[in-house]
Amino acid sequence: KILIVGCDPKADSTRLILNSKAQDTVLDLAATRGSVEDLELEDVLKVGYKGIKCVESGGPEPGVGCAGRGVITSINFLEENGAYNDVDYVSYDVLGDVVCGGFAMPIRENKAQEIYIVMSGEMMALYAANNIARGILKYAAGGSVRLGGLICNERQTDREIDLAEALAAKLNSKLIHFVPRDNIVQHAELRKMTVIQYAPDSQQAAEYRTLAQRIHDNSGKGTIPTPIT
Repeated sequence: KILIVGCDPKADSTRLILNSKAQDTVLDLAATRGSVEDLELEDVLKVGYKGIKCVESGGPEPGVGCAGRGVITSINFLEENGAYNDVDYVSYDVLGDVVCGGFAMPIRENKAQEIYIVMSGEMMALYAANNIARGILKYAAGGSVRLGGLICNERQTDREIDLAEALAAKLNSKLIHFVPRDNIVQHAELRKMTVIQYAPDSQQAAEYRTLAQRIHDNSGKGTIPTPIT
């Protein structure tokens, strides 16, 4: 049983699981009703493909307020209303290239046990991955959170897998999986589906299943990162 908590102001973490446009976010619904206290769990938690539970924290209007607050508000609401009681996995989809304190809430408050950094072989992606490792290091020393590993989303840059493996080694971690680039992802997105739902027998679906199995098998094997300074 899986719960996905989207922690990105774009609120697009769960839409393909729900086969819909972006779902109503905790912050949007709270603004409409008056406050978070006026919400029920079923207002914000939707069930999608294969029974996956989905929540989007949302964020303020562009240019107004702090998006990180949405993450904090949402996670507190979910805890108080028992959203975590009946799940085996909770996945927080966190904006990686912004290391503001609010987005780091799942790390900071020991909500997350393992962090997987999705990156590519592009220079800015490598830079962002190292920055995230610095954030994890800050909280790993005093808490239980660990770096699970890197997941490389292929962008077809030169020697991409070599770069990903080299960075993982520098960070005292490992490359969990190298996900090849395939246009079937865009075909599935246009139909508001994940690849596993749209083309379950495709090679790309097999790649995602391999990734899921590797994350499952890697449970408890995370490390304290050694970021490049």
